[in-house]
Amino acid sequence: MAAMAMNEKAKCIYCKGQMKRGAGPLHIDRKGCHVMLDNVPAWVCAQCGETYFEEKEVQAVQELIKSVEQKAEALALTA
Repeated sequence: MAAMAMNEKAKCIYCKGQMKRGAGPLHIDRKGCHVMLDNVPAWVCAQCGETYFEEKEVQAVQELIKSVEQKAEALALTA
């Protein structure tokens, strides 16, 4: 998951469609954990639907994943 600096004039790197502010899903599998978020703020291509996340959203998701991993490790120790 890469963070991208975007603006209203940005074009999709895949299809060159216009990027619009919106929200998109994010699915991550890591260290035995599956995290699924349905509406993460993002830039969404109006043509192909590709999503790009800005740095603040990427940082928030990374913090969430770190917390989930820590809790999963703690649960594994009690098993």
